[in-house]
Amino acid sequence: MFESLQDGLSSALKSLSGQGKLTEANMREGLKLVERSLLEADVSFDVARHFMANITEKSLGEKVLKSLKPQQQVVGIVYQELCDLMGPVDHSLHLKGKDDVTVLMLCGLQGAGKTTTVGKLGKMLKEGQRNPLLVAADLQRPAAIDQLHVLGEQLGLPVYSDREEKDPVKVCNAAVKQAKKQGADVVILDTAGRLHIDEELMGQLERIDKQCSPEQIYLVVDAMTGQDAVNSAKAFNEALEIDGVIMTKLDGDARGGAALSVKHVTGVPIKFMGTGEKLEALEAFHPDRMAERILGQGDIRSLFEIAQKEFDLEEQKAMEEKLSKGQFTLDDFRKQMAMIAKPGLMQKMMSMMPGMGQMREAMNEFDESEMKGLFGIIDSMTPAEKANTKLIDQSRRRRIAAGAGCEPHQVNELIKMYEPMAQMMTSMAGKSARERMKMLSEVQGGLAQGGTLARQKQGTGKRLSNAQKKDARKARQAALKKRRKKR
Repeated sequence: MFESLQDGLSSALKSLSGQGKLTEANMREGLKLVERSLLEADVSFDVARHFMANITEKSLGEKVLKSLKPQQQVVGIVYQELCDLMGPVDHSLHLKGKDDVTVLMLCGLQGAGKTTTVGKLGKMLKEGQRNPLLVAADLQRPAAIDQLHVLGEQLGLPVYSDREEKDPVKVCNAAVKQAKKQGADVVILDTAGRLHIDEELMGQLERIDKQCSPEQIYLVVDAMTGQDAVNSAKAFNEALEIDGVIMTKLDGDARGGAALSVKHVTGVPIKFMGTGEKLEALEAFHPDRMAERILGQGDIRSLFEIAQKEFDLEEQKAMEEKLSKGQFTLDDFRKQMAMIAKPGLMQKMMSMMPGMGQMREAMNEFDESEMKGLFGIIDSMTPAEKANTKLIDQSRRRRIAAGAGCEPHQVNELIKMYEPMAQMMTSMAGKSARERMKMLSEVQGGLAQGGTLARQKQGTGKRLSNAQKKDARKARQAALKKRRKKR
């Protein structure tokens, strides 16, 4: 998300830094590029105009134009305006004590990801030592009831539904009573949606709001719908007075304009954002961190949070001890690759590294199947070979290649990639957390380059199909059998 906006703003700010001296004329030219970037990113015209009016007023001041580093001051002004545009945000769910029941209500149009978000929110609450009850109150779509039961089973959370009842208000009231009986302390209402906003839907939601008195009402909107998401947020807020927005599908190719516009249009901030289909892919929305990423300054705090969540801390501690002793075998290399090569993780982490935006294309070219090919080569080695790659001579290379179904030169390429990384990893011992993260990004870049191994077959630069790989593997195995018979 925000790639086009990030690229546009970077170009605009670079145009300012290329000036020998900033004047009101060339400053206005640079600010026009900023405005164009906002509009191309699908930011609402009114929001873009308001945003630019504030920036222009502050950027054309005498203090900025006469300062020694006016470009940096402009970046600071844009950053602060982005923070103000999207925030501030109160991430609290305003939960009551565990002896009482907190009611949270989720609403939104069909297709926004509301039912999945109910499951994600339930998982987040469970991890926070709460006992949520998920309520299937979307009676318009029977599949939504089934979907919520499946999610509840996956998460180990209870789900309340009544397929006989036709009134969703009665279902919600009954669910709150049931929560008190079974000891649940949070009720999450999955209400009905429509393909568009109508009086019947709004009347139904207003009745649920009036009778169940939810502590918080969250609107789930799809970032992919652009300004339609902002318009629907405005309509829902006028009817219900929502407490926050949960924006989904921000991991897709949304241009980000809706995320920048929704707070200004509705007065309600984005509280959480969905960044994937997995049930753990719900994150708190931090305007300051998002502003840093939009301006290409990275997001180190979120990067550390992801690292702590994704990486096995005990295993990392054991690895730290080995690295401090100067030990890093191919087995260790394989484990580290598997850890940071989870689908989408490298791209996500790389986008949060300051100045690493240019690595996005290399990350996108990374192929998971090629990583499996590298794993196959390592798995075909003996423990001694993994511990000491200098043992791998020509005959061992042929044996490893035959076992992995690849060419001997690919074994060489893997070793060439591993050895400098082994030096880098052992040098990580004793480094600060920030230095390690920077070095980790270099390792990830190496892995992305390593992904080209499978494309370098016989100097053609073309990727072989699965059938061609299978035929080549059979031919190598047949040739190997003939050589063994001759011996």
